[in-house]
Amino acid sequence: MTDSASTPPRRSRPSRPHLLRRRVLALLVLLLVLGGLGWAAVAAIGGHSSKAPGSTSAGSLIYSTATVTTNGRTTETVIAMPKPFRVVFPEGFTVRQMSDRVAAVMLIAEHERHVRPRLSSSGYLAAVRHSAPPRCFGHAPHSREGFLFPATYDFFASTTNRRLVGDQLAAFCENWQHVDLAYARSKNLTPYDVLTIASMIEKETVAPEERPLVAAVIFNRLHARMPLQIDATLRYGLRIPGTRSITETELKSTSPYNTRISLGLPPTPIANPGLASMQAAARPAKVDYLYFVRKPDKRHHFFTASYSAFLAYSRAHGYGVH
Repeated sequence: MTDSASTPPRRSRPSRPHLLRRRVLALLVLLLVLGGLGWAAVAAIGGHSSKAPGSTSAGSLIYSTATVTTNGRTTETVIAMPKPFRVVFPEGFTVRQMSDRVAAVMLIAEHERHVRPRLSSSGYLAAVRHSAPPRCFGHAPHSREGFLFPATYDFFASTTNRRLVGDQLAAFCENWQHVDLAYARSKNLTPYDVLTIASMIEKETVAPEERPLVAAVIFNRLHARMPLQIDATLRYGLRIPGTRSITETELKSTSPYNTRISLGLPPTPIANPGLASMQAAARPAKVDYLYFVRKPDKRHHFFTASYSAFLAYSRAHGYGVH
């Protein structure tokens, strides 16, 4: 005789709608674990699909697959997620230029994808003002100019200004660790001095091979207690566009950024340099150059230790020397 109480009950097989709900629930959990980026649509291979409210067009999505196992059965699921937006900050951009770039990208997002991200030009500037110094740098002045690492950053509609600025400061630290400050310290220069020099190198050079040479001119002039006479610092301090000539009145300005008159470095960096300029600022070329002037190709410079040679070259190419 069989004891019916000892026989396990037979399980009923879940219906297809029930299975689909389980898969969708498992997928939602997976998305939350992966960072909560949000999803636009879920399509189970086999013809069944479920769309999230407010989903975007197919051209605004990126697709990947995930494997979901339910009751021992494995199913591949296609995940459609929003494409990230992208903002490019070139080397040598100032904080204000970066905020302008953010504004331009926001317009593109609104016009082309009909999405209004949380980022904004004014919000970006506010986030920069209220940000803490990078942890890797220690003490730093209030200005964040120089610390916002120039690179390409992906973001989503929900990304905040604070998050973007934080990503830039984190990228700065990742790159700053590759700068050897030993030589600069031997010349009594602080890390902030090196960063400031790097910003000037970034604004003055086009050809990469000239970065250590421009750094050498700055180091040599600092050692000789000569004014640096780098017009890019004055343009930064007085917000003079690069498309306009500097006037005689501006050249006589008492701004601390006027390195034609003031000895030493400007008060802050004048741009946000990339890694190559940081490394050149920390270890300049071993040359005795004190002067440089742009060549007619507007890419390279003529370098010399002789003022008379500098003057002759400048006059030969029609450059006024102040």
